[in-house]
Amino acid sequence: MLDSAAEIARLRAELAASDARARVAEAELAEARAVVSTSEAMIAHLRLEIAKLRREQYGRSSERRARLIEQMELQLEDLEAAATEDEIASERAAARTTTVAAFERRRPARKPFPEHLPRERVVIEPPKACTCCGSSRIVKMGEDVTETLEVVPRRWKVIQTVREKFTCRDCEKISQPPAPFHATPPGWAGPNLLATILFEKFGQHQPLNRQAERYAREGVDLSLSTLADQVGTCAVALEPIHALIKAHVLAAERLHGDDTTVPLLARGGTRQARLWTYVRDDRPFAGGAPPAALFHFSVDREKTHPNLHLAGWTGILQADAYGGYNDLYRNGREPAPVISALCWSHARRKFFELADVADAVRKGKAADAISPVALKAVERIDALFAIERDINGLSAEARREARQQLSLPLVEELHTWFRRERAQMSRHNPVAKAINYMDEKDGRWEAFTRFLNDGRSCLTNNSAERALRGIALGRKAWLFAGSQRGGERAAFMITLIVTAKLNDVDPQAWLADVLGRMPNLPASRLPDLLPWNWAVGREQVPKAA
Repeated sequence: MLDSAAEIARLRAELAASDARARVAEAELAEARAVVSTSEAMIAHLRLEIAKLRREQYGRSSERRARLIEQMELQLEDLEAAATEDEIASERAAARTTTVAAFERRRPARKPFPEHLPRERVVIEPPKACTCCGSSRIVKMGEDVTETLEVVPRRWKVIQTVREKFTCRDCEKISQPPAPFHATPPGWAGPNLLATILFEKFGQHQPLNRQAERYAREGVDLSLSTLADQVGTCAVALEPIHALIKAHVLAAERLHGDDTTVPLLARGGTRQARLWTYVRDDRPFAGGAPPAALFHFSVDREKTHPNLHLAGWTGILQADAYGGYNDLYRNGREPAPVISALCWSHARRKFFELADVADAVRKGKAADAISPVALKAVERIDALFAIERDINGLSAEARREARQQLSLPLVEELHTWFRRERAQMSRHNPVAKAINYMDEKDGRWEAFTRFLNDGRSCLTNNSAERALRGIALGRKAWLFAGSQRGGERAAFMITLIVTAKLNDVDPQAWLADVLGRMPNLPASRLPDLLPWNWAVGREQVPKAA
């Protein structure tokens, strides 16, 4: 009996020791996983920083680098999340043993919270007596403060505007202050709510049905038709501001023009409609005028649309080689022909697609599928981009002089090289087609080299492409425009939102202030509400105070 009890005790001791060894092994494994995950995240973070630095040094417009950085950022998100999960698992495993220390992950220093955020003090109830001896004779000697960033869910409220009535004891007439003007005639929606609806629909690509669902979950039932009614009313109310922006854009000496596809709901499915943009951005040549963008919607891509959009306008049009602009360039156009300045980014992209090594590997192409001529063309064009980065923001005359001295020899050499290489290729060669895009048709090369003799011109049409970037991102959210009127209304509102962004103005805050002030503002003061003037006015208010 004694032998049996001793055996049971021995077995229990061995089991406990085995459990302890298992916990130690589990903790060590968790620690190792945390170390590996953290190392992978750190390596990915450093690779991302190196890629960004290389992009800053060698070219912001490199499609390959931009795509690589986006992929690395997505990968870093997953690695950082995995490292945090493994760190927590290591801490929990280490807590079950006394021989393995928990893994402590080194994190980058966090930036301090913004000073403008309000602070809410939550004071923990202090002790009533000394925790050591129990004496009640304790006095405060200081405090430790831990700051935690928090967000408060959206808070709805109803504003009651009261107009008191008074009666006269002498004549018995009733006196009452007049009703206030509202941005929308019913007056039930405040300017901040209206701005939220508009910005989320046209700036954040959240259709009204999704907004209505979220509002209902927050306890406020607003139907889709009610929200749509306010969108239409706001479009009418904001027409004067839109007209001022349009006039400002069309007063430019040079415009960037481009378009993108927009699915339009039609019978049996959708059709490809277009959203056009014309951007005024004089900052590259220190023009002084604030930037602005004008958008138009059309159900197709007929050349009649650019003619209508730019009727009566003359100047330099930075665009791609789309033939629909050709009527603007023809001699005899009234009041004068538009001057064409073609985009080197579009031209470079055709060579880049033939020289993208990473893309070829990804698609399983052989190494000889990479064109050395296309690769050389990209390198030669990149030299021009490097010069443009150095002279960006200088005056038009300074830019012209620098281009004559630095860019002109490179362009002439490139043109000679193009023709020499093309003479040795079949006309069906993809590289020959890329060269012909720049040099085959009459006047095409002259339009590409317009920038050499005019400091106002840019090498690329990137300003217009950036203005359209939000549309490309939003197509997956709103799927299609419901009607031609809906597309036109979208172009109207996107004009306001993108113009605000170009001037570093928060579109939602600006729209809220405009909708709140417009009803009581005389027409002569409407220019004060344009984004560039509005931003200056907001800066001056604190100074005056």
